[in-house]
Amino acid sequence: MADPMRIRAQAAGDKATVRVLMAHEMESGQRRDAAGNVVPAWHINEVTASHNGTVVMTAEWGPAVSKNPFVQFTVKGAKAGDKITVSWKDTKGDSRTDEATVS
Repeated sequence: MADPMRIRAQAAGDKATVRVLMAHEMESGQRRDAAGNVVPAWHINEVTASHNGTVVMTAEWGPAVSKNPFVQFTVKGAKAGDKITVSWKDTKGDSRTDEATVS
């Protein structure tokens, strides 16, 4: 299983800024190894974020996203104590879900 995501959610007024750092190799499928063989594509292709169980953000990613991607977004109506859940799925079928509390 992949390393946990680092999620930080900070409230300011009636919204919260959410910052997420995901640990993933993100192979594009265009690189070659030392023997000259193509390294197969392996990248996150779906990201979903929820605020107290309600989906607030979805993204479809391709091979151009860098290794260990970082994403930041704002959630309206979030306040301290609310739960932010972030999930991803990759091209090999692996997935990861982590949660943070808005501070």
